[in-house]
Amino acid sequence: MTTPTTPNSARLEPDLGRAVERRALRDGVYDAILELLLEGRVKPGGSLSIDALARQLGVSPTPVREAMVQLEHTGLVTRAALKGYRVAPPLSADRMSELVDARTILEVAAVRGAVPMSDGALLELKAAHSDHVMAAEYVKRLRATSDETSWPVIRRYYTADWAFHRVILHHCGNQYLLQLAEGLSPQVHRMRQSLGHGLTDVDQAVAEHGVILEAIATGDDQRAEDAMRAHLLGVRARSLAES
Repeated sequence: MTTPTTPNSARLEPDLGRAVERRALRDGVYDAILELLLEGRVKPGGSLSIDALARQLGVSPTPVREAMVQLEHTGLVTRAALKGYRVAPPLSADRMSELVDARTILEVAAVRGAVPMSDGALLELKAAHSDHVMAAEYVKRLRATSDETSWPVIRRYYTADWAFHRVILHHCGNQYLLQLAEGLSPQVHRMRQSLGHGLTDVDQAVAEHGVILEAIATGDDQRAEDAMRAHLLGVRARSLAES
């Protein structure tokens, strides 16, 4: 005896499949446009044509339009009536300061929750720091032979930098802090774009991460908080000096 199917159940599987496929396409388009923005291929204030992007990516305008709505929420793009989308202007000095202040509130709270850190988490943090050190050394070697550093090298460095912070956020016992910090990531990238891709504070950032790691490894939560705060205050001071 076969079990009858209802019209709703008969429609569920194909409709769900199309929804998943569409979401995957939209996410892929979003990632591609985000990469274009972070690489700086369109300058601040530059126009972002939905039709042109759709042709470039080989998709219809619909997923591009959906991706642009998402990007508008990050602050990386702006939209004006009858003018369409444009790359957002550089962050002002005041907005940079506010952004780093917000990061400081989140990440000092995170390091407070992460200490004492388990042996496994500490190994993750040490590995992330080693990756950051290697990425920094690669940047410095290339800088010694060239006035420009390619975007893939810059991206590798910034990814390693963020990975160090992310380990602490992941093990702080509060996933909302991680979510909030990840929500700020596009604005952090926007701040870096406002400063250019010179990576002038590589040595300072690596050294400050080392102090944070050492404090966490000793289980001294107050020292770890102070080290994280000092690091982010240093980021703010260096960013404002370059703005």
